[in-house]
Amino acid sequence: MEDIQEFSEIKFQGIKINYLYICKRKLWLFSKNITFENTSDKVLLGKVLHEYSYPKENTKEVLIDNLIMIDILSDGSIREVKYSSKMKEADIMQVMYYLYYLKQKGIQKQGIINYPKEKRKEVLELTPEYEEKVKQALKEIEEITAKSIPPPATKQKICKSCAYFEFCWG
Repeated sequence: MEDIQEFSEIKFQGIKINYLYICKRKLWLFSKNITFENTSDKVLLGKVLHEYSYPKENTKEVLIDNLIMIDILSDGSIREVKYSSKMKEADIMQVMYYLYYLKQKGIQKQGIINYPKEKRKEVLELTPEYEEKVKQALKEIEEITAKSIPPPATKQKICKSCAYFEFCWG
């Protein structure tokens, strides 16, 4: 029961878990509603991929508690559709957060990440180790987003394709 009480106080959109593992500065900016995703070609490609992948699935883009958006929901699993596996750890942790979130609501599911462009998938189970990682991630997000200034920009390979590139480096 302690997990549920603690969890009810710390909830975030799944994309924030993803951003935590990609770039803490991006996480902070996004949490302050400073967004550039609507002008990003990569984000547009991802939206098109979501829209046209898996057309036979009936339960696509399921919003839960007006907080988390699951790409595809089926009886036994939740699925996220990702453009590429370059950010694999971030993708996995986003799915683990969704599985943890659902578990707190009494729902057990398997997680799947589909990479349709690569024609492959990752099948995931929420383990106690991943539960601990999710709890730590939630606390870290809370700390980062509570700060009054963003973390410093750090050069990474992904910066060139990031929607925030000009903001951080322009």
